[in-house]
Amino acid sequence: MLNYILSFIILISIVVFIHEYGHYYFARRYGVGVTAFSIGFGKELFGYTDKNGTRWKFSAIPFGGYVKFFGDHNIFSDFNREELRKKYTEEEQKKLLAFKPLYQRNLIAFGGPLANFILAFVIFVGVFMFVGKDMTPASISEVQKESPAELYGLKQNDILLNIDGNKVESLLDVSKFIMLSTDDFIEFVVLRNSQEYTLKVKPNLVESVDQFGNPLEKRMVGIVISPNNNNINHVKLGPIEAIYYSVKEILFISQKTLEIVWGYLQKLWGQGYGDLRQLGGPIKIAQISGDFAKLGLLPFIMIISYISISLGLFNLFPIPLLDGGHILINTIEGIRGKEFNRKTLENTFRIGIGVIAMLMIFTIFNDVNNFLLRYQN
Repeated sequence: MLNYILSFIILISIVVFIHEYGHYYFARRYGVGVTAFSIGFGKELFGYTDKNGTRWKFSAIPFGGYVKFFGDHNIFSDFNREELRKKYTEEEQKKLLAFKPLYQRNLIAFGGPLANFILAFVIFVGVFMFVGKDMTPASISEVQKESPAELYGLKQNDILLNIDGNKVESLLDVSKFIMLSTDDFIEFVVLRNSQEYTLKVKPNLVESVDQFGNPLEKRMVGIVISPNNNNINHVKLGPIEAIYYSVKEILFISQKTLEIVWGYLQKLWGQGYGDLRQLGGPIKIAQISGDFAKLGLLPFIMIISYISISLGLFNLFPIPLLDGGHILINTIEGIRGKEFNRKTLENTFRIGIGVIAMLMIFTIFNDVNNFLLRYQN
C-alpha cells in the first residue's frame, strides 16, 4: 500500500508542478503578480517565500494544485474589474491578471496544459534517443478458430501494415491500435503474397482484467502477433526522428483520448462506445502509478508522460474553473467587447463546480468499486 501512496504522490506532484509552472511562467513573463504556488490544497505543510513575494508550498490534500495571482479573491482566478479598480492603485493594477490584454490572459491559462504536453514531449524524446523505440515489423502467427479475424478474412503470415489509418511500426502498435479503436469495425491493411488487402473486422467485446488485476472490457479480434521473420528491431533514434515520433505519439494519444471521451458522453445517452467503469479518479491513478513503479523506473516515467497528456487535455475542456473554461470566457468577453456581470460569472462557475463535482463523485465511485472487485478476486 505504501508503494501506491508514494508513487501517486510523486507522479501527481510532478505533473501538477509542471502544469502550474506553465501558468506561473507566462504570468511572470507578462508582469502578473503571483502570491502563491501550491502543490495540493488545504492547509500548508511546508514552504518558503521567494524574493518576488511568491509563497511556494506543499499543502495537505495532494489532489492537484494552483497558482494564485495578485488580487485574486480565491484560487479560481475569477474577478470583478470594478471592485479591483476601487481597491488597487494604477501602479498595482499593472500586476493584476484582470487588466492584461486578452491574448496574455489566454496564454497564461493555456500555459498549464502546454507545459504538460512539453513534459510528455521531453520524456518521449529522451526515451526514444537514449533507450530506443521498438520498430519490429508485425505479422500474424496464428488466427484463432471461429474468431472475428477468421470470419472477416485475416490469415496466418499476413504482415500488418496499417490499423484504422495508423501505420503499424512495431509489435506494440498492434495491441495499442486495437485497444484504442472506437468504431464498430477495425480496418486492417495487410501484405499477403506481395499484395495489399484491406479488411474490416468487427471485434468481440470481452470482459477481462489487465496485468495488474484491474477489470476492463477488451476488444478482441483473435490473432496472435509475432515479429515478421523473427526480426526484432529496437532502435535508438536520432534527434529528428525522436522529435517526429514524439509529436506523433502525443497527437495520437490526444486524438484517441478525445474520441474515447466523446464515446463516453454518447454512452450516457445510450449510444456510443466505451466502458464507463474504466473512468477513474485518484484511487485508479494511485493503482496505475504503483503498478508501473513495480515494473521499474522507465515504465513509471512513461506513465508520467501519459498522465501529463491526460491532465493537459482535461484542463482544456471548456468547463468553467478549468483552463479551457477561462479561455472560453475570456474569448467571449473579447468578442463582445465587454465583460460579463458578476452574477453571470458566479452562476457560470457554479455550473463548473457542479460538473466537476459530479465527475469526481462518479470516478471515485468507480475507483472504490473496482478496488473492491480487484481484491475480492
